Amino acid sequence: MIKILKYTEYLYLFVAIFSLYKITQVWNTDRNFAYLFIFFAIASIGMFLFRRKYRRRFEQRQRENQE
Repeated sequence: MIKILKYTEYLYLFVAIFSLYKITQVWNTDRNFAYLFIFFAIASIGMFLFRRKYRRRFEQRQRENQE
């Protein structure tokens, strides 16, 4: 279960990196489309940080229960 949570964290990072790449590609041609990808990048980074914090809490709780 914890391994799956770790992989979803990095999936959010991948989406953020892809969004940043797409922003640089479309910035001069279609600004509205670029703003959409800015939103995706910010949301993905936020979700990465949230998932990471949640996973660490879950691991800590599991370690405390095993002791």
